[in-house]
Amino acid sequence: MTEPYVRSLHEIDRTQVALVGGKGANLGELCRVEGIRVPVGFCVTTHAYRRIMAEAPSIDDRLTELSRLTTDDREAVRTISAEIRRTIEGVTVPDDLAAAITHALAQLGEHVAYAVRSSATAEDTPTASFAGQQDTYLNVVGPASILDHVRRCWGSLFTERAVTYRQRSGIDHRTVQLAVVVQQMVFPEAAGVLFTADPVTSHRRTAVVEASFGLGEALVSGLVNPDVFTVRDGAVIARTVVAKQRAVHALPDGGTRDVVIAPERQERPALTDAQVVRLVQLGRRIEAHFDHPQDIEWCLVDGDFQIVQSRPITTLFPIPEADDQEKHVYVSVGHQQMMTDAMKPLGLSLWQLTTPAPMREAGGRLFVDVTAMLASPTRRAKLLDTLGRSDPLIGDALRTVLERDDGVPSLPDDGPGTPAGEAPAPIETDPAIVAELVARSQASLAALEATTRTMSGPALLDTIRADIAELRRILFDPLSHQAVMAGIEATWWLNDHLRAWLGEKNPADTLTQSAPHNVTSEMGLALLDVADAIRPYPEVVAFLEQVEDDGFLDDLPRLRGGREARDAIRAWLDRYGMRGVGEIDITRPRWSERPRMLVPTLLTTIRSFEPGAGQRLFAQRRQEAWTKEQELLTRVRALPDGERKADETKRMIDRLRTFIGYREYPKYHMVSRYFVYKRALLGEAERLVQAAVLRDREDIFYLRFDELHDVVRTHHVDNQLIQRRKDEFRSYQALTPPRVLTSEGEVIVGAYRRDGVPAGALIGLPVSAGTVEGRARVLLDMAQADLEPGDILVTAYTDPSWTPVFVTASGLVTEAGGMMTHGAVIAREYGLPAVVGVVNATRLISDGQRIRVHGTDGYVEILSD
Repeated sequence: MTEPYVRSLHEIDRTQVALVGGKGANLGELCRVEGIRVPVGFCVTTHAYRRIMAEAPSIDDRLTELSRLTTDDREAVRTISAEIRRTIEGVTVPDDLAAAITHALAQLGEHVAYAVRSSATAEDTPTASFAGQQDTYLNVVGPASILDHVRRCWGSLFTERAVTYRQRSGIDHRTVQLAVVVQQMVFPEAAGVLFTADPVTSHRRTAVVEASFGLGEALVSGLVNPDVFTVRDGAVIARTVVAKQRAVHALPDGGTRDVVIAPERQERPALTDAQVVRLVQLGRRIEAHFDHPQDIEWCLVDGDFQIVQSRPITTLFPIPEADDQEKHVYVSVGHQQMMTDAMKPLGLSLWQLTTPAPMREAGGRLFVDVTAMLASPTRRAKLLDTLGRSDPLIGDALRTVLERDDGVPSLPDDGPGTPAGEAPAPIETDPAIVAELVARSQASLAALEATTRTMSGPALLDTIRADIAELRRILFDPLSHQAVMAGIEATWWLNDHLRAWLGEKNPADTLTQSAPHNVTSEMGLALLDVADAIRPYPEVVAFLEQVEDDGFLDDLPRLRGGREARDAIRAWLDRYGMRGVGEIDITRPRWSERPRMLVPTLLTTIRSFEPGAGQRLFAQRRQEAWTKEQELLTRVRALPDGERKADETKRMIDRLRTFIGYREYPKYHMVSRYFVYKRALLGEAERLVQAAVLRDREDIFYLRFDELHDVVRTHHVDNQLIQRRKDEFRSYQALTPPRVLTSEGEVIVGAYRRDGVPAGALIGLPVSAGTVEGRARVLLDMAQADLEPGDILVTAYTDPSWTPVFVTASGLVTEAGGMMTHGAVIAREYGLPAVVGVVNATRLISDGQRIRVHGTDGYVEILSD
């Protein structure tokens, strides 16, 4: 059957995106919603677009050239895309295609005005809007003019902005095709946009209407500021009516023009409150039909509303599913774990099996429902104190919720006893406790490796599932928890008391330097030893500078010094190779799997340090900690009741240095165990690929653990499910997870309540004392890390995998983090001034700018453009 060149809107539904594009499919679907008026029209299908592309075979070579470019190649992108566009616009429309379009026009009326609008196959979908990337033409009159503007729409698929948008979204130019919507023009008294969820706060019960006089083009083009109405629960709760001096009107012979609005009308609302509420009711009907909040373009014509476009709002963060209709408050797990990236289903499910607290999924991230804790006065106080210390933005956001009239109601406490989450009784300050905990963990890990080495099939999955219980036992062992809390509470005690007694800010930052048993800081210093083993061999260094794949270790022995270099790197990987960026997600690459990721940092270390730097740095920082201890004790003894206070301070310093290093060990053990699971599961996945059950072994990453167990048992997999989850994951990667989210979808944004910060400074949480000035290196990928001594690392978050970069950095700025998250702990250990929790730091600070980090007072100054 021949594919159609033209389809009436009434013949189209949402399943036909490949034929009519996202806009066309949504308009066709809108025609099926009861009570919704849509201007009549038709779509020129993607079959027509393919026919036109076939008429110009030279375009294929240009597409090949375009596919090789990146967004940095701006001039080449501009030149090639303009050539493609000119070629398409110069193609003569074949007679049969032109006849199909003019026949459709004749049925609707050849000499009335039409809107001619692009509709790409990748736009207006739940995962990507592509709003404004292709062209729209209003008030086009006559068949010849309409054919010309259809051709222009085809060409607009290759405007520079559309090409760049696809490059940034990772979309192949050849996979996107263009349909064209041709609709009869309506000439409205007012037009605008309706968001069925608040686009700023994401509150799902709040709708926002923007309205201006005349055609909506005045609003879209920025010619006027619109009136803005906020609606909730069927009532206008806020309105901003502005002076609207201009409007866009249609011309009788085609085209549009700007007109000046009469002065007496300029400050009148474009809509009455009753009209606004009626419009929102229509919007709710459309939202219910599409089962997703909508961005709707509307026109008011003769007192009634017509809908000219509806697309999903793709920027909203999804809401965790709840078991009831009550109000819930959720706190991000990723901000506590310093890993805010989206996780794949296997990683999410394994993390949920590992942790005792129930967690909800949304947008590829995990959240904890804190509603019950906020409702209990005792538990609320504990929660606000703990979260307020670790991340003040979360603490402030939760206080904002509690202060609202419709916030979380207070309920009676469950009864006497220890509030949830409170640490058990303190333990003695005994270094043997840490040694015992580490030895227990190592023995348990060795037993797991021996058990799983030869296992396969369902038995392997059963063994891993059972071992997760052992992992939980180790992670949440009371003695381990006591040891972790002992170091944290000693930090709090020293910072609070010495500030009160001496005016000393964050003295624990220096006192923790070179504390024993910190496996994460030891990892960074150990890389300096690897650099020492490689530095004497220039041929090896030159080879590493050219490395492009992960098999480079096998090639090293053919070089002078290569065997020594390989052995040093492998020894380091044997100890730390289970780590990697985003390591709480088992599906993310590990250094052992992708050793090339380490090479830039290793090369920087080789260039930047002299032999023996690891031992010297450790000894130097240990001396700085001891010197700080003696200074503080001397000053405390000089106080009233100084001997008693000094004895207390000394006990707390000893306690701090005994236990603070162990803070990093439980996660190191968890990641080590995860790596054993991962290697075993990938081995099983390889067997499933060989058996033609899976297409690719990494497809298991898109299955939850129990689903993978079923696939291993039945040798049957749902490939459509895997593909759907791959598509969802790609969309989740573009979302920024909120720290605090309600069950109504509202993102609650906290603030730092602090005075005395210089104007224009970026405020964050001070986590490692000191002030440093230097060049900002804004990095989102550790594999691209090429810091030079004196550079300040600016990134979204730093989990333990970033530690090798800390060795070279002189300071740290992150968007996520708290006082006791890993980046903060290691920054203090290495003596780096650090400020974390700086909202949008990677956007507000440009790579190469000179900045000053105030790690004691918690702010960052940008010194140069």
